[in-house]
Amino acid sequence: MNATVERFLQYLRYERNLSQRTVDLYRRNLAQWQEYVTAGVRDLDLASVTTNDIRAWLIERSSQGDCPGTLRHKVQALRSLYRYLMRRGEVQSNPAAQVELAKLPKPLPVFVREKTIDTILDDEIDTADFTQVRDRLTLMLFYQTGIRLSELIGLQDAAVDTAKHELKVRGKRDKDRVVPFGDELAAWIERYRTLRAGVGAECGNLLVTLKGKPLYPSLVYHVVHDSLAAAGATGKMSPHVLRHTFASVMLNHGADINSVKELLGHESLAATQVYTHVTLSELQHNYELAHPRALKKGGYYGN
Repeated sequence: MNATVERFLQYLRYERNLSQRTVDLYRRNLAQWQEYVTAGVRDLDLASVTTNDIRAWLIERSSQGDCPGTLRHKVQALRSLYRYLMRRGEVQSNPAAQVELAKLPKPLPVFVREKTIDTILDDEIDTADFTQVRDRLTLMLFYQTGIRLSELIGLQDAAVDTAKHELKVRGKRDKDRVVPFGDELAAWIERYRTLRAGVGAECGNLLVTLKGKPLYPSLVYHVVHDSLAAAGATGKMSPHVLRHTFASVMLNHGADINSVKELLGHESLAATQVYTHVTLSELQHNYELAHPRALKKGGYYGN
């Protein structure tokens, strides 16, 4: 290993206090870089390395199977090395700074199938029990309005109008939006409000604890997680999954994507368009379940 690079690694470990595992990752990436450079026509001369040198190396590594995440680590290691050298006055510029980081594939939003949600919301509960009704209403608000966890916790009682079938939520950057809802949710809100009167809530929030205080994130998380788990759901089971489910259900049933964007409170249409991939995936799943020849592997019938 080049002496300068070795000093940099020591700096990371003992001055930056990075873990040995992280330093070892830097070491492997920089060793690969050193091997690439010294295999060429010149020895490793950190001051003469160019941005094109680094890009050529990344192209080679990509051709050898390195994934985008691995390539990002390599660029970040070189960027850190050159920042260190610039502070010490050993180089004048950072050639890695101009190298664009490889884009990571964005995972599709996780959602719950309609059948699972129906199982949860159609399950009988004690409608005279405050906690059971509140928890059911919590699930229904997520699924039928698509609001965020923070929006649900901060939802004011006065902002929910069951006569007009709409609620006003304060979203990101304090932007308000109005979200409509149907008769079923309106009926559950009124049933809940009747029971809440016996709790003595004075905070102004729609949803409260048994002590009349605003709900808190961990409580809401457990309500959602436990309900989904009890219905046999797998994978991620969080409030945000129900927001994803709202969006995918709306699009699956023909809602205009711009309308869904407004309901979710997205700043741009790009944030909503990811759900079109979810709906296409769901359509493919339904097709394979429904069409008798969808999963046929090929070949011919007959002799």
